Order: sequence, then structure tokens, then C-alpha cells
Amino acid sequence: MATSIADDAELRQACEAAIEGTDQQVIMAIRVAKSRGIWGKTGKIGRHHMAKPRVLALSIQTKGQRTKAFLRVLKYSTGGVLEPAKLYKLKHLSKVEVITNDPSGCTFTLGFDNLRNQTVAPSQWTMRNIDDRNRLLMQILNICKDVLGRLPKVVGIDVVEMALWAKENKPSVTTQRNQQDGGPVASVVTETELKVNVEKELVSQAEEEDMEALLGTYVMGVGEAEEFSERMKREIQALEAANVHAILESEPLIDEVLQGIEAATNCVEDMEEWLGIFNVKLRHMREDIESIETRNNKLEMQSVNNKALIDELDKLIERLRVPSEYATCLTGGSFDEARMIQNVEACEWLAGALRGLDVPNIDPMYANMRAVREKRAELEKLKSTFVRRASEFLRNYFASLVDFMISDKSYFSQRGQLKRPDHADLRYKCRTYARLLQHLKSLDKDCLGPLRKAYCSSLNLLLRREAREFANELRASTKASRNPTVWLEGGTGSGQNVNAADTSNVSEAYGKMLTIFIPLLVDESSFFAHFMCFEVPALVPPGGVANGNKAGYNDDDANDDDLGIMDIDDNDNKTVKNSAELAALNEALQDLLDGIQEDFYAVVDWAYKIDPLRCISMHGITERYLSGQKADAAGFVRLLLGHLESRISMQFSRFVDEACHQIERNERNVRQVGVLSYIPRFATLATRMEQYIQGQSRDLVDQAYTKFVSIMFTTLEKISQTDPKYADIFLLENYAAFQNSLYDLANVVPTLAKFYHQASEAYEQACTRHISMIIYYQFERLFQFARRIEDLMFTIAPEEIPFQLGLSKMDLRKVLKSSLSGVDKSIAAMYKKLQKNLTSEELLPSLWDKCKKEFLDKYESFVQLVAKIYPAENVPSVVEMTDLLASM
Repeated sequence: MATSIADDAELRQACEAAIEGTDQQVIMAIRVAKSRGIWGKTGKIGRHHMAKPRVLALSIQTKGQRTKAFLRVLKYSTGGVLEPAKLYKLKHLSKVEVITNDPSGCTFTLGFDNLRNQTVAPSQWTMRNIDDRNRLLMQILNICKDVLGRLPKVVGIDVVEMALWAKENKPSVTTQRNQQDGGPVASVVTETELKVNVEKELVSQAEEEDMEALLGTYVMGVGEAEEFSERMKREIQALEAANVHAILESEPLIDEVLQGIEAATNCVEDMEEWLGIFNVKLRHMREDIESIETRNNKLEMQSVNNKALIDELDKLIERLRVPSEYATCLTGGSFDEARMIQNVEACEWLAGALRGLDVPNIDPMYANMRAVREKRAELEKLKSTFVRRASEFLRNYFASLVDFMISDKSYFSQRGQLKRPDHADLRYKCRTYARLLQHLKSLDKDCLGPLRKAYCSSLNLLLRREAREFANELRASTKASRNPTVWLEGGTGSGQNVNAADTSNVSEAYGKMLTIFIPLLVDESSFFAHFMCFEVPALVPPGGVANGNKAGYNDDDANDDDLGIMDIDDNDNKTVKNSAELAALNEALQDLLDGIQEDFYAVVDWAYKIDPLRCISMHGITERYLSGQKADAAGFVRLLLGHLESRISMQFSRFVDEACHQIERNERNVRQVGVLSYIPRFATLATRMEQYIQGQSRDLVDQAYTKFVSIMFTTLEKISQTDPKYADIFLLENYAAFQNSLYDLANVVPTLAKFYHQASEAYEQACTRHISMIIYYQFERLFQFARRIEDLMFTIAPEEIPFQLGLSKMDLRKVLKSSLSGVDKSIAAMYKKLQKNLTSEELLPSLWDKCKKEFLDKYESFVQLVAKIYPAENVPSVVEMTDLLASM
């Protein structure tokens, strides 16, 4: 067989040199490759999976009768010198496993049961060939058997195969080693050197020979079975006889043993009697100890309970104690600003004391104690006394604040000076008592109702006085000439009010009134809601006011509703609206602000008297403010703006009704000729109304347009019916004037565009009727003859018509002669008749063109009818008639 170069004497010597000083003898050293889980992996081999050269050395150490075996791992240093790397004790070797993923079978792992980190995969050792692997593993197994007396678990290889391999490799073998210079060196290993490796098998040679001899003793043929059976029977009988003899010989010994057992039994019985006596005494002692422990435990428990009861009673007494300073403050203290901190502290203590006496803050058993009930009644009395005193003080305080401000005339607007209301000082003084109101609410929520009414009643006087003085001075300081309301009356020329006076300062005054007071009222509503502890959302976004704020108004008190206090009931972060609270707030705001609307109404009525059309501008301003009021708690302000809007709409409707009445008065005139005066006046009125809209109040103006035009057209039709002879001329002239005057506005105002088209259709119909009347007046016989023919064509054949009475060829020639003999004169008469009653000369050219076209259409129909009924008759052609009309 081939010799191995993995193990040689020189390698063992190098290993012994590396472990010099350890008193260990190297039995075997072999070169291996170390890896960690490389077999069975895919992909690239990482740095930790690369094979590294190592030397495994088996060493033993003898101390007296004890022998220890070790497995050493040595590695090569930078200079190629072996140095120890790891040391394992073979007594901890638990498993030897050959890796099945390695097809060569040269890779195995050694498992030790004393390794600290069992989660790390053990190192894998790879030999150069199977023989080297078997040599090392056999040596390890032999050492474990001889030195340790046990074998590790072997996985992946058969032990019998290992024994067979050991028997086959008993002779001496030649090993080769590679030195660092790379040259092979052969060395002969004698049998004595290998006896440690190969002689110590799992089953020794002597044991194997004994087993073969034993088996050879019983190797017999099939024919000797009976003889073997008889032999076995004789041997059994001999053994039984020998056993009986041995038993009989041992009888004296048995008697001696029985006597000893009897003596021991007597001793045990005496011991049992003594133990029974001791057990009774111990039971009595245990009962006495238990009785003593029970009494002791009861005394200890009673002591603990008494101590706990004393502590609990101390706490209860402390809870029931009313501090003298708080009692004095609650029953007779002052409400001056300097004393408010003490009042608030007393309120907080009182509220906490009342809550502390309520279940579950206090044990239900204590709640029914007489002392607790009496103390609760005492606290309730303190509460009612303090609430009554504080409420009376606040009611008087609110009234005194307002009385002081009302008595100072310089605070309000005066002649020649408009003064914006300033409530900063009022709110500052009220804020002093804001926290007191919070505590009053927590103590008695019902007390807030009278306080809210008192505050609303007092402040309402101040707000109404401010609004009245401001509105009066606003009207007195606004200079504007009054425009007459007779816009559409027909007594004067059509140019009336074209240069109407500028009344823009009227609507500006109204806007200023809203600019000053609407944010003020919103702020007052917001301050009142927070000051009087209503549980509603914020009225105005933080840091701003309502969208109605305009230039010229700096809201210095934009954050006046921020009282700088914490809500005791933790309602600051509530987002769900309390409908009951909101209804109560709006009811209180009605009391707070009611009556102030009269001053706004007075400004609206004053502006209407100066210029009714300014209602349009005021309506737009009101709409803009109304769209900015969205907070539910400012409901009164929205109602006020809504009532103002209704008031303005009512006044404007009054103006529209009066103007419509002026239009209808034209109907009662004796006779109307030409264009009615209200047609151009309406155009002037519409132009000015559009100027006042400025992007707002479109619906208001459109409704006015609809009412105006409907009355105008209805009145026009009624007036035309008074003289049917000239009705069409009257209608077409007025409808034409309506279109001409509103042409520019109709291009930008959809509502006027609709009426423009309606007037255009009425104009065309009046023109058609008037022209047809003129044509029939001059050529009545001609077109009457044609109409008779058309009527008969529905009942008889065309060729039979010339034989009817009055429709013969002779009758046709008479009609042609009477109607067309002087056709140029008849056409000139038509033109004169068209011109005669027309007052608007600019309409004549277009009407004459329409008349000629209508006449040619009718004449062409007549010529075609004659050619069909009277084909042999000679009638002037349409071309001749067209040329004649063109030459005139």
C-alpha cells in the first residue's frame, strides 16, 4: 500500500518542541486542513470558509496511576514554525462525525461537550486520503477505550470497517513528509512504533481466539443433535445436584442469620414503642405551639389593623378639617383685585374638598358616616355662601364698569369726531375675575345664569350707546346730495339723471359702520363665550378676526377672547359641539346685542333716501361680511347681517316698485307717439346699477332688471293697443330704441342679453305686420286675386280654376291693368306711407329695404301662380319689377 506523508517522526518532534515544558508525550501528529462548513455550500467561498493548514497531535500525560489524553491543534507561524493553537481534553470528546457531503470521505468533525459556544459550527478537518483519516480516528478511539474506558459516538462510518482496516494495516508502513523546502523524505516506521495505533483493536486477539475456540467446541453435524441434547441434560442434572448439596452445607449459616434477624426484630419493636411515645409528646407540643402562634398572629393582626385604622382616621380627619384662612376667605373675605389669589386658592380647596367627600374619591363606607355627612353639609353651606357673595359682587361690578364708561362722554363719538369703541380696558378688568368665574362654575353651574344676564344687560347699554352715537355722527359728517327717485317717470326729457351726483360716500359710510362694529360684535361674542364659561369651540381663529375686517380698522384686541386661564373642567380641547350650550350662548348673545340693529337700520334708511341705487353697493358689502361669519357661537352677528341684507333688499324692492309704478303711469296718457321716455332712461339706470354692483349683488340687480323690463314691455303692448292703426309703428320704434340703448350692456350682462333678444323678436314681428299692411293697401286687388286662387287649389284642379266665377282670364287682365298700369306710382305711394307716420327717421332705410324684399317675395309667388294657372297670359317678370324698385 502507499505510504502516508501526513504523519512522520520529524513532525512529532516538531510538535513536541512546540509543547515543550508541558510534560506531555506526543503519540501521533498528522497534517490536516481546517475549514468551517465548506462542504454543501454554494457560491463563493468566504474568508471564514477557506481551508487552512493545521497539525493535529495526540498527546498523553502520566501522573502516577492517572493518565490524561489530549488533542492539540497546532498552526504554522509566519516563519513556518509550529505553535500551539488550541487544546482539547479527550475525556470531553462526545462525537466523531464523518461529513457525508464530502464525496471523498476525508472530512470529519470532533464534538466536545464542554465547549461554551455550542451555536458555532465545529471546525471540519480534512485529510489527504482515507488511510490518514482512519489512522487518526483509530488512534483516537483506542486512546478513549484504554485511557478513558469509554468510546465516543461515531457517526458516518462503521466501527467494524475500522477494525478490519486496522487488521489489514498492521505491518510497518513508510510515510513521507514534505518539508518546507518541498522535497519528499522517506522514513520507515517500525511495528513497535505503530503498536499504539494498530494493535489496540476494539476486540483483542486473545478474546477473538477464545471466541473461536468456544464456537469450535459446539460445531457438530446435524446427526449429533440427540447426543448433544442428552449431554446437556446430564450437565443440568449435575449442576442441580451440586446446587442442592451446596444449600444443605450452608444450613448452619442460615440459622445464624435467622437468629440475627430475630434479635434485630426485637430491637425494632422496642424502637417502635419508644417512637410512639415520643410521637404523642411531639403532637401535644405541636398543638401547644400552634395555639401560641394563633394567639400571637391575632395580636399582631390586631396591632396592624389598629395602626392602619389610626392612619386612616388621621387622613379622614385631615380631609374633614377646614383651614381657618380658607373659611375666613369664603365667608367674609374681600373681592378686591389684590385678594383674588387668596379667593381662587380658597375656591380650589373647597372644590377639591367637596370632590374628596364624594364616591369614589372616598370609600363608600365612609360616605355614610355621621361626621362625613355633617362635614359635607358644612362645605355645602360654605359653597352657597361664597357663591352668593361672589355673584352679588360681580353683578354690581359689571354695572359699575359700564356706568363709569357711559358717564364719560369723551368715550363716544362726538360732533366732528368719529370714535372707534375701545373695550380693551373693560376686558382687562373683567379678566381679573375670569378664573373666579371658572371656579364658580365648578362649584355651582346654576349661578352662571344670573351672572350672564347681568353682564349682558350692562354691556348692552354700552354697545347700543356706542352704536347710536357712532351712527348719528357718521350720518352727520357724510355730505352727499340727494338723488331723486323719479328715475323712469316720463314727464321730462330722456337725458335726466345722466350726470347724477356722486353718492359713493354713502355706501362708504355704511361700509365703515360694518367695518367698525361687526368685528367688535364678533369679539364681544367670543369674549363673552369664554369669559362666561360656555363650552363651545373658538369663535375667531387665533391671531385674527372675521373676514370682514377692512382697511382703517386695526383690531388691537384680536386675542381678547384669550383669557389666559386654564379650563378647570378640562374643556379646552373639546371638539364635539355641545348643542345645549350653543343654544344657551346664542340666547345670551341675543340679550347682549339686541337693539343695536336699529342703528344699522337707520344708516340703511338714510342711505336709501339719499340714493336708492346705493342699496346695491350696501347689499354687496353685507354679503361679503356675511360670508365671513362662520362661527356658530357668533349666531347673533350672522342674524344681524342677514336682517341688514333683508332690509336693504326690501328698500331696493321698494325703489323698484316705485319705478315700475312710474312706468305704468305712461299707460294712462291720452296718446303716445314715438319712443317712450322710460326706454332710454332704463338704459341710463341699468348702466349706473352695473357700476354699483362691483362683482356683488348680481342676483338682486338681475331680479330688478327682470321686473323693470317685464313692466316696460307689458306697458308698451298696452299703450300700442290704444291706437291699433299705428300700433305696429309704435312697437317697432320702441323695441328698436330698446335694442339701441342696451346694445353695449347686453354684451356683458346675460339677463339684459335675454331681454335684448326678446325685443329683437318683437321688433321683427311688428315690422312684418306693418310692411304687410302697407303692401296690401297699395296692391290689394292683385294679391287678393292670388289668395282666391290659392284657396281653390285645395279643392279643384288647376286647369279648372280659369272657368270659375271672377277668376277667368278676362278677370286676370282687369286685375293686372288696374294694379300694374301705374306700378311706379303705387311703389312711390308705398314709400310715402311708410315714411308718413315714422318718427324715427333712422329706421326708414332698413324698413324700406324690408318692404321692397317683402313685396318682391309676394310678387314672385303671384307670377309663379299665374304661370301655372294661366300659362298663355303675359305678366311683367320679377326681373322687371326688381329693376323698377332699384331705380326708384
